[in-house]
Amino acid sequence: MTFTALPRLLRPRALRPGDLVVVASLSGPLHAVYEPDLEQAVVVLEQMGFRVRRAPLLEAGRQHWWSAARPAEIAEEFNGLLRDPEVRAIIAHDGGATVLGYLDLIDVDAIAADPKPILGYSDISLLHLVLYARTGLVGFHADLATPGLGGHWHAAPPARRADLEKLYATLLTGTEPIGALPASPSWECWRAGRTEGRLIGGVMNRIVLAQATRFALPLERFDGAVLFWDEMGGHASHVWSYLQVLRHSGVLDRISGMVVGVPREIDGLGSPEGSPTLPEIVLDVLGDRDIPVLGNVEFGHAGPNLPMPVGIRVALDARQRTLSLLEPAVRPLPVTRPGS
Repeated sequence: MTFTALPRLLRPRALRPGDLVVVASLSGPLHAVYEPDLEQAVVVLEQMGFRVRRAPLLEAGRQHWWSAARPAEIAEEFNGLLRDPEVRAIIAHDGGATVLGYLDLIDVDAIAADPKPILGYSDISLLHLVLYARTGLVGFHADLATPGLGGHWHAAPPARRADLEKLYATLLTGTEPIGALPASPSWECWRAGRTEGRLIGGVMNRIVLAQATRFALPLERFDGAVLFWDEMGGHASHVWSYLQVLRHSGVLDRISGMVVGVPREIDGLGSPEGSPTLPEIVLDVLGDRDIPVLGNVEFGHAGPNLPMPVGIRVALDARQRTLSLLEPAVRPLPVTRPGS
């Protein structure tokens, strides 16, 4: 296969101590019971050395249907954050089911003029994929604020929490490649092999939805890519069907590797009645496509997230169970000349 030239990546500038990070309701509402988790997330971000502010829509009890507000209101606030030069990063408070409602309202010119890290997963996967497609922006598929930094992180062992804090701070501030992500015994080789390519993915159902919009990633953007995905809820047959959609659309013929997250709350996986396991589903759909597959990696809905920056070149060795970030996710700070 002949791969086309990849588009230029749009990297945000590196954050520095004291920079402002805003926690925003980019999708679902804040329920009052989770206010302590959000407050803990703010503490975690401050421990990384950042100033933190909550966006106005992030208010307990504010809700429109299943969303924090109407999509146009969320887009208006989001665009204001994108245009505000003081705001250096935006982290979604939670996922949900709202981003599809404002994909066409995002100020992509503001992103091109001043790219910023946007952190989150689940429904936020749509932002990462669509903004990468439209602008080349590196998407920070990473923990959400309330269920992640203030929830899963708080429940993790202290050593693990310290490792994550250092990893996230390095991702946002460091201009050298991180290298190998910290592996764990849960990682599994589902099909051996090695590859290098750009990391593209998110929660599986949102990947499929994004590709159904006019903002879809062109197929050639998947040439040689390492596709990462997780899934939460639904049934095992849904996962199989989503993978079949990617097969029919040609995505699976173009990627060079796959990384699968820890599944959560998926009915019909490996049940005593003879239902397939997740590796069996994946390998069934891949067929004879001889690409490495690394499974059960900690990102997405199953707990504290390893960051998976969309668009960054990675090295995958499924047999050795390693995944390495070969490029930084941010660009160096501009050099300030004396007297300027």
